Amino acid sequence: MAHDFVVVGAGIGGLTLAALLAARGLDVCLLERESEIGGCIKPVEHFGQSFEMTHGLFTGWEAGGIHERVFAELSVPAPAVGRLNPAFAVRLPDGSDLLVTSDDEAFENYLLHTFPECADAAVSFYRELAPLSKTLNRALSRVPDLQSADQKRQLSAFFPNVGAAFQALKAANTRVAEYLTDTSLNFRRFLDIQLQTFAGTTTQKCSYLHAALILEAARSWMFSIEGGVNSLTNALQAALRESAGKLRLDSPVLRLARNSAGSVIGVDLLSGETVEAKRGVVSNLTVRDTFGKLVGLSQTPTEIRKKLNSLAEQGSFAIFATIQRDAVARLPSERIFVLTDWSADGEYNAELSQLNMTVSNGTGDSLPVTIHSPTDVSEWFTFHDDHAELERLDQEMLERCWERLHRAVPELGDAIEVSETFTPHDYYARTRRRLGAVGPLPELTAPHPSSLLTHRTFLPNVWRVGDTVLPGVGLAGVTQTALIVANEICR
Repeated sequence: MAHDFVVVGAGIGGLTLAALLAARGLDVCLLERESEIGGCIKPVEHFGQSFEMTHGLFTGWEAGGIHERVFAELSVPAPAVGRLNPAFAVRLPDGSDLLVTSDDEAFENYLLHTFPECADAAVSFYRELAPLSKTLNRALSRVPDLQSADQKRQLSAFFPNVGAAFQALKAANTRVAEYLTDTSLNFRRFLDIQLQTFAGTTTQKCSYLHAALILEAARSWMFSIEGGVNSLTNALQAALRESAGKLRLDSPVLRLARNSAGSVIGVDLLSGETVEAKRGVVSNLTVRDTFGKLVGLSQTPTEIRKKLNSLAEQGSFAIFATIQRDAVARLPSERIFVLTDWSADGEYNAELSQLNMTVSNGTGDSLPVTIHSPTDVSEWFTFHDDHAELERLDQEMLERCWERLHRAVPELGDAIEVSETFTPHDYYARTRRRLGAVGPLPELTAPHPSSLLTHRTFLPNVWRVGDTVLPGVGLAGVTQTALIVANEICR
């Protein structure tokens, strides 16, 4: 059977795009290799508990935000959300906590007391972020594909304040570190742990423009989703079906299907079936897997293959644990970014310097908690033929993280207990993402991001959505990629 469009991958990007195209009257078929939707962010069920794979912090749900714009087109209501203020706490190596709140006076007092060595510079840094972030969000609501749009459309996004366009251009082309010369290492690490958590990057690599968006959203526009991300994926699935879109689970895609002239006409499934696409194919795979698997490296231009090899891949080591309900009250927040070391020597080392702890809702006396540590995915696949060596690496990582967590958050005591770990190998088994890599690419937020990371490919009827597409940072960024592609297809 032929469809107008075939979408590969039922993660948030694929679900959102398929639902939008179906709502706009197009015949769309969404293919998913697994028996469930949600991709890498769907919760893990273990021993009767549901462990969130995210940090439980979501942006874009404010009035006029990206999710409101998407659900305005769909036939189902958006999931209920609640604004978080303060959104989270940052636990510093000296044991102090800094609550990240939208209350300007309270937040500035936190900065003054926590970073007295550069108090004025720290406050000034944040004060200058707010107007830039507001200007950028207004421009993005007009032109969602702001980074990849032509100059005329970029200027139209800022009209009539064209001067703001040049301010944004400067912010996009400079790293945030250039605005921190008068601040201390401690303050920079406070920013690093936030940028690493939300965008997989640091002050040394992130553009000032993206830092403005990320850090202001962290303060003012963080939300929780009632029922977790499953509420969102279920709503998108319902919208797709109500608009007569097709969803096929347990349907692994092997490659793009081509006709005798070499043009893309759909996709070939692992089963041998060809699903035809009359107008185009959209990949919700990573940029590496889109070209390496779907397109095929032999069909990919040499220049693109070289760029793919230069991309940095990141992973996560997760610990699933349970915590006694009454112990949560002793914590500064249900979401804590734990900075265990200042990383004073050289660049910020996220694997050795940070942990992210998120307590989820649950029933009973024990609540599920997920602890994430960034990790280098490559080291987890060096011993992939030796299960005993992999087990040793898993146990050593668990012991290091557990010791660092208890040293940094001693009030946990014996109220928290390990249930299971989740390594990049587990991410790979679940998603088939190369090396189990998860999260956005640092290149997405760097000055002058590669053209490889836009929603377009070198094929005229093949597009990309997801967390390795500009803007692609966080759930809101992924949703934005879907809106960008839907608008381009329907323009």
